[in-house]
Amino acid sequence: MTPPTLEALSKQVNLSERALQRGFRELFGTTVFAVLHSERMDYARYLLETQQMSVGNVADRVCSSHRGYFAKAFKRKFGRTPREYI
Repeated sequence: MTPPTLEALSKQVNLSERALQRGFRELFGTTVFAVLHSERMDYARYLLETQQMSVGNVADRVCSSHRGYFAKAFKRKFGRTPREYI
């Protein structure tokens, strides 16, 4: 849940941030941020399915400080709010 910054990642692969973003989009058809966001929502779904955690605790765990934003993002990806999903 604490991925490297774009700057750190670009240094690891010896590319500028811009070149990394451009290459990532060409290869995967999306942005680095969009993949990170999608992975976080998948992890949130996993937590809701397998753990006895409240929606607020799941939101905190996936690094979303604003629970309203988390609920909207979750619904955008899965078609239901976290509460409806449970």
